[in-house]
Amino acid sequence: MHRILVDEKRWFDEGRFLHALSFCTLLPGPEAQQLATYLGWCLHGTRGGLAAGILFVLPGFAAILALSLVYTLFGELPAVSAIFYGIKAAVLALVLEAALRIGRRVLTGRMQRVVAGLAFGALFLFSVPFPLVVLAAGALGAVASAVSPGLFALPPAEPTAAPVLRGGPARTLRMLAVFLPLWLGPTAICALVRGPGDVFTQLGLFFSQAAVVTFGGAYAVLAYVAQRAVETYGWLSAREMLDGLGLAETTPGPLIMVVQFVGFLAAYRHGDVSSPIVAGMIGSVLTTWVTFVPSFLWIFLGAPYVERLRREPKLAAALQTIMAAVVGVIANLAVWFALHVVFARVDVLRLAGLRVSVPDWTSLDPYALALSLAACVALLRLHAGLAATLAGSALAGLAIGLIR
Repeated sequence: MHRILVDEKRWFDEGRFLHALSFCTLLPGPEAQQLATYLGWCLHGTRGGLAAGILFVLPGFAAILALSLVYTLFGELPAVSAIFYGIKAAVLALVLEAALRIGRRVLTGRMQRVVAGLAFGALFLFSVPFPLVVLAAGALGAVASAVSPGLFALPPAEPTAAPVLRGGPARTLRMLAVFLPLWLGPTAICALVRGPGDVFTQLGLFFSQAAVVTFGGAYAVLAYVAQRAVETYGWLSAREMLDGLGLAETTPGPLIMVVQFVGFLAAYRHGDVSSPIVAGMIGSVLTTWVTFVPSFLWIFLGAPYVERLRREPKLAAALQTIMAAVVGVIANLAVWFALHVVFARVDVLRLAGLRVSVPDWTSLDPYALALSLAACVALLRLHAGLAATLAGSALAGLAIGLIR
């Protein structure tokens, strides 16, 4: 987006683009789609925001829907299984690379590193709910900024920032009246028609919650979704979650589209509809809807007040500590993925309040370990591209499948 909109089209200068990006980092949910929506809003108001946000999602939605169908119908074929076996190794390397990249940018002081460590420990050792980790980090940042303002650097004001529309109660009420029914209506209908325990109702509620409490980009959302979808709801296995992440990495559109894969598999297996394929498609659409519609609400509500938000010291400090916690969240995701990639069996140890995932060392898969290490070297040391790493891992997985 930066290359095309700033360098090529020159619709935005550098300051205005960074202004939009800084606003979107304040919001929960899919940051990239929110940035596209906000930039569209800057150019053509609400219609521009809708056009940019919707068209940003549609190609990835179509690709993931098609691949979800292929996965459920042909995923058990030996060749397909071998390819996904290799892709899992690349996915683990990608998550590690994300943790390191974001960590270098965010963990600039001792406090941020402590927050990241505490967040990792809370999730990995005690299974503290993700929303509580985010809220605690934000509260800590706000309190710390009041006690010691020098701990945090506020974002500079951009002289070329996007123009701020006048907000007011009437406009806010109009936006809420339009977007709240659009967002929550489908889930409410599912609850009324099929009951609160139905899988479609659960999908709508769970991903609506994820859209509100997940800060820090796609990998932070995935850390929350993966563990809840696998361990709490049992919609899919950890290895299938890795397969879905691999699919999302190889398709156009934002990485967060992996949630659509989760919704498809959950409804395909538990939808209680005459055709599992139809159930999966409904689950896919519902999950995508409740994940992305809130982003339009956040943008259209917050855009008129963006300058005030960016210059609020406590809010800026809360964001910085939340981002530090997100590094710990992604590190927890990396460890969780690593255990399920390298070991065939992972048990849960419960002792004195602890809830720790412990691998069965006799189930170590040496091929998976070797593939994961090779993918990490390719991505982190040799700086191979994403496509090359995924393709190489897939081919290596296919070769191992033939050997076996």
